[in-house]
Amino acid sequence: MNPDGIAGSVAPSQEGALAGFKVLDLSRVLAGPWCGQLLGDLGAEVVKVESPHGGDDTRAWGPPFLEGESSYFLGCNRNKQGIAIDFSSIEGKQLLGRLIPQFDVLIDNFKNGTLEKWGFDDAWFESNAPKLVRCSITGYGMSGPQSNLPGYDFILQAESGLMSIAGPVDGEPTKYGVAIVDLATGMMAANAIQAALLARYRTGKGQAVEVSLFDTSLALLANVGNSHLATGKDASRYGNGHPTIVPYTTYHCLDAMVALAAGNDKQFAKLAQLLGHAEWVEDERFISNTARIQNRALIDSLLEEVLKSYQSDQFIDLCRSNGIPVGRVNTVKQALNQDQTIAREMVLEQDHVKIGKYRSLASPLKLQDTPNTIRYAPPLLGEHTDLILKQYLGMVDSELAELKNKKVIQ
Repeated sequence: MNPDGIAGSVAPSQEGALAGFKVLDLSRVLAGPWCGQLLGDLGAEVVKVESPHGGDDTRAWGPPFLEGESSYFLGCNRNKQGIAIDFSSIEGKQLLGRLIPQFDVLIDNFKNGTLEKWGFDDAWFESNAPKLVRCSITGYGMSGPQSNLPGYDFILQAESGLMSIAGPVDGEPTKYGVAIVDLATGMMAANAIQAALLARYRTGKGQAVEVSLFDTSLALLANVGNSHLATGKDASRYGNGHPTIVPYTTYHCLDAMVALAAGNDKQFAKLAQLLGHAEWVEDERFISNTARIQNRALIDSLLEEVLKSYQSDQFIDLCRSNGIPVGRVNTVKQALNQDQTIAREMVLEQDHVKIGKYRSLASPLKLQDTPNTIRYAPPLLGEHTDLILKQYLGMVDSELAELKNKKVIQ
């Protein structure tokens, strides 16, 4: 077994799958930094560039703080070295122009046209960094009437229709509990970047990659969006229920809520028998999934009444031993302390130069021969500025001191 518990005959490499690739991450907040962290976890060398004037916005997003460091920032910026450059200055832009050609990937989430305004247009990239994969993460994309608007996860959840399908059946639209559009956009960006790097092996050239929160939010509509396109009907809210599967929702046991997902007629028949209601299987109202959808409220109320007599552990054991999908509705604290979480090593303990040891969520990606490695804790603002500028640009102490005196770098 390797350290991730995955069997394999080949000894795991000490380098990640993306070892050797260099990423310059100019992004801030969540979608871009999440993308950079994913690439860093996979072994890429990621250099995060921030403004000396406070840095990434999320450094101030708290509480909670650990020794003054925001847990939000700590959660999406590991495996990066950090530098601070003021791009509002001429010297800062010149430094950027020298740094970009040293990297394989550039990530930014600036307002459309910002890089071009600074002199980094398509012609510049073609002449100075033709093999670069440059990923722009935008709010609404680079075309369309809203292309110049900034993008915010909460607003996109509203505009995309995602909020309209979340929340109580008779209640108001509800946002997801985390910034799901930002997170998914970061994952989409990481996927697109890796595809562009693979294409570079064939073509010898880099390319521009564009990922927007708007496009991602619409893609997340998935089966619900496709149902509308197939029928022309608008989507509804089902609370914790499923639009096209019944029973598939939450129920109350004596001591806790459970999520039950009887995904086909065979599973429903088995469930009915286990609960002592074999007559449900022959009932025309419940005999098929289509029939159960038409009688959703009735079957849900019958199940709710039966399950009130069960302890959650008792019901979960009964279902799982008979192949019926079920799980307890956990709190976050319960979820992160359950045995499966520990077995999967999904809580990571890291050393931080300021905090000492702290815990955060680990990467869900498990690669057999090139497993993820944790090389850097999330950086302090400008923690590696001198190191990176010396390493990549060959700068010397006197040059760095001059730029610091001018407040171009930190």
